[in-house]
Amino acid sequence: MISETTLILFKPDAIQKNVVGQVLARFQDQGFIVRGIKMMTLSDEILAEHYSHIADKPFFPQVRSFMQETPVIALALEGDSVIASVRDLLGPTDSLQAAAGTIRGDFGSKDGDSKMRNICHASDSVEAAAAELKRFFAAGEVFSY
Repeated sequence: MISETTLILFKPDAIQKNVVGQVLARFQDQGFIVRGIKMMTLSDEILAEHYSHIADKPFFPQVRSFMQETPVIALALEGDSVIASVRDLLGPTDSLQAAAGTIRGDFGSKDGDSKMRNICHASDSVEAAAAELKRFFAAGEVFSY
């Protein structure tokens, strides 16, 4: 196994539904270790960078508005194969397609916003995790002990 660190963002719907602790517990129950955690308000600039792959799409203003409804919680999580494991725990991006027992299946939106209001963002590769961790955590904010 290879130890990795990934970024997870608890989205505004996780904050609004008050399920952050339950979701974090699921990650920790798998043996993953918190290396950094903070609450932050996302600027237009950081959202444009984070969502650069969709920033030119007509629905991006809706995504930006959603991601600024509340602060988000950024989490740096470490563990063996954590990137793939977290994505499996979350389930598919569309909460309507996520099975019961997955985080999105249990907590995600069951209406028309099921792809956006899906509790968490998680890095999808080692490369994405490295870039995203630098985007949301300054030097010295991800700890090793």
